Amino acid sequence: MIVNRILSLKGRDVATIEPGRTLSEAAKVLAERRIGALLIVDGQKPVSGIISERDIVRAVANHGAKALEEPVSRFMTEKVMTCTGETSINDVMELMTQQKFRHVPVVEGGRLVGIVSIGDVVKERLEEVEAEAEAIKEYIATA
Repeated sequence: MIVNRILSLKGRDVATIEPGRTLSEAAKVLAERRIGALLIVDGQKPVSGIISERDIVRAVANHGAKALEEPVSRFMTEKVMTCTGETSINDVMELMTQQKFRHVPVVEGGRLVGIVSIGDVVKERLEEVEAEAEAIKEYIATA
């Protein structure tokens, strides 16, 4: 199973924000869209960074409410690991586990084409395991 399978089911819409926008604006978008992270795009690279709910909470905890008026670029994670649509689900799961993050942007041909979350990956893997179990049951029943 590959990342393109997830994107074909959930869509390729990606929530983004510019690096100069404030943490407050980022928090509002996250809440409105009911998502856990925004990709930072600056027009130079497909992905310049990522800001998550956790990043915002840490910023407020460390710098107080005034952090909400600071640009997301101050608190974003700049080193963003990406994958392609052809990356296997298992490889994405391993990357998320080893690097301890929950979102992986999908980049192809120098363009941002989607994003997968840990929830997307787990859901797809569970469906795959359930289908395998059902196939085994059918095989046993007909043997």
